Amino acid sequence: MQIPRRSIVKGIAASVPLATVLADPVLRRAVAAGLESVTIKTADGRSVSGALAVPARTPAPGVVLIHEWWGLNDQIKSVAAELARNGYLTIAIDLFGGHVAATADQAATQSRAVAADPAPARATLVAWIEWLKRNPKCDGHLATWGYCFGGGWALNGALAAPVDATVIYYGNVRKSAAELAPLEGPVLMHYGLLDRNINTAMVEGFEAAAMTAGKQVTVYAYAGANHAFANPTGAAYPYVKDAAELAWKRSLAFLRKYDP
Repeated sequence: MQIPRRSIVKGIAASVPLATVLADPVLRRAVAAGLESVTIKTADGRSVSGALAVPARTPAPGVVLIHEWWGLNDQIKSVAAELARNGYLTIAIDLFGGHVAATADQAATQSRAVAADPAPARATLVAWIEWLKRNPKCDGHLATWGYCFGGGWALNGALAAPVDATVIYYGNVRKSAAELAPLEGPVLMHYGLLDRNINTAMVEGFEAAAMTAGKQVTVYAYAGANHAFANPTGAAYPYVKDAAELAWKRSLAFLRKYDP
């Protein structure tokens, strides 16, 4: 019997490191195709979609995964699949209504649109957090996790609805102590010391605000790393293998610590 090429590619993708999958568009596409498309309704009546990655054993702790400013593309779906391979029921959500940017200008435009009117994005996050918590394949424990644009929104989600933990990769964390008051779970943040936007001044301000608010925040800074250092898809910033692998290990260890 001849095995279809698509099945062979999926099998290969499932057995190789995440960085290898992310760096190869064929493998990314194969992994992304294996996720389940899910559509739900938000409290404000909109239909929103996401891509669900289910681990081998359930019920399992859940992760709401938020994309970079590019949108819900194969890269972020591949990250969701890898989280599922590590035992997490993961929903990669879409805050851009199905739009995936092909250029930095398009990405900037769609992220600015969300910043100008954040209420729909917030409602979308709350809906997915509540949906995943109720999912019978989820054990009731839940984290938000995001990159870049999604890193900031991982924090916003944790402020809008209670979660057990939050993982932020180089996201906007410019918050006051008062804004951090609703935060219930601990936060882990990664950023590169070469990043001019998500920089040390911003992060130290976030740490100070969290301390004033009595919140638990752990920050790791990576020398020689710029923005998006964990993304090897050939975007605007260089992938830093050692930093990306260490950040991933730290993130998984952090989640396991808060999965009682």
